[in-house]
Amino acid sequence: MADAHDPTALLVVFTTVPDAEVAGRIARALVAGRVAACVQALPGVRSTYRWEGRLEETSEVLLLSKTTRARLPDFERVLQEAHPYSVPEIVAVEAARVAAPYRAWVVAETS
Repeated sequence: MADAHDPTALLVVFTTVPDAEVAGRIARALVAGRVAACVQALPGVRSTYRWEGRLEETSEVLLLSKTTRARLPDFERVLQEAHPYSVPEIVAVEAARVAAPYRAWVVAETS
């Protein structure tokens, strides 16, 4: 695993959005803003959660974004500005192992 302070550590950020249109808009904003190198949209996610005291079940699209630790604050800002939810899911997980050429590409695309 990378050093806990390594700014080039690769992160995979999970977030859900309501539909494919929003997914495309957010993915383009993240990549165009160079805060993510790649965003994958996985449709057909079924989310079950409690919101404002009620049990909710919703169909959503899951976005998997690749970024670096250094770019995470800017990634969060862009995502929150573009996201329609008042509390968007932002869960960043550090990749334990990344192929060197892929890591170099992510770092280059988010610099």
